[in-house]
Amino acid sequence: MAEPKKKLKIYIPGIKFPSVSLTGNACALNCAHCGKHYLEGMRKPERGELLSYCLRLAEEGYNGCLLSGGMDGRLKVPLDFYANEIKEIKKRTNLKLNAHVGFIDESDLEWVKYVDVVSLDFVGDNDVIRRVYKIDKTVDDYLRVLDILTEAGVRVAPHITIGLDFGKIHWEYKAIDMLVKYPIDVLVLDVLIPTKGTEMENVPKPSVEESLEVVKYAREMFDGELSIGCMRPLGRWRLEFDRGAILTGVDRLTNPPRKVIEWAKGIRDVEIIYECCVM
Repeated sequence: MAEPKKKLKIYIPGIKFPSVSLTGNACALNCAHCGKHYLEGMRKPERGELLSYCLRLAEEGYNGCLLSGGMDGRLKVPLDFYANEIKEIKKRTNLKLNAHVGFIDESDLEWVKYVDVVSLDFVGDNDVIRRVYKIDKTVDDYLRVLDILTEAGVRVAPHITIGLDFGKIHWEYKAIDMLVKYPIDVLVLDVLIPTKGTEMENVPKPSVEESLEVVKYAREMFDGELSIGCMRPLGRWRLEFDRGAILTGVDRLTNPPRKVIEWAKGIRDVEIIYECCVM
């Protein structure tokens, strides 16, 4: 008997799993790779309307949503101000909640235990944190957030953005080494998109080959499910990268081109899921 084909889960969140910004287009940071650009495409319920918005999603048959937004002066996404609404959403609906949180502390455990999973952008290099995010934080601050959450039994899915250092790839390997020591079941790899209107607009995209080297390393080091997240370049780049990632043995892949899905069905057992890739 040949070994059964390892399942590939393909995630398509846009249809039934909207991204919600609880800060509108506002963010206290102006990161070199984002420049608040990614808040623009998110849904924006008014203050005090999160609960009614989510009740409506549940009624309309959505699976859940990503609670996100910009960071405030505390370097947190201010989800703590929505603690009561988050509890009510979980009490009154079956929606799954994925949350972006920023640098939370022990005081946030009171509400964060109500979300299904925390998506944490992780940077494993102090210089990269300073150059890209321009904040006074270190790798230890990121690890502290991981410690607080994992020790409290909160499910965390760290995200590494390959090429975050202005397109150069170097710190990602160290970050993988740090993360695999934690009790995480999904590790997400994104790839930098040089985005118009940001400081990195003219940075060359990380090459497909170099990006796949990081994927291969993560696959060797990590026993849990390896996921390719929704942020990575489009077009021909995505076609080549996604094929390579599937051959490398990733478990989850977000928003691949249709051609890739058809091709993947020939070599893997494919399941399509209309949620965020960390669910």
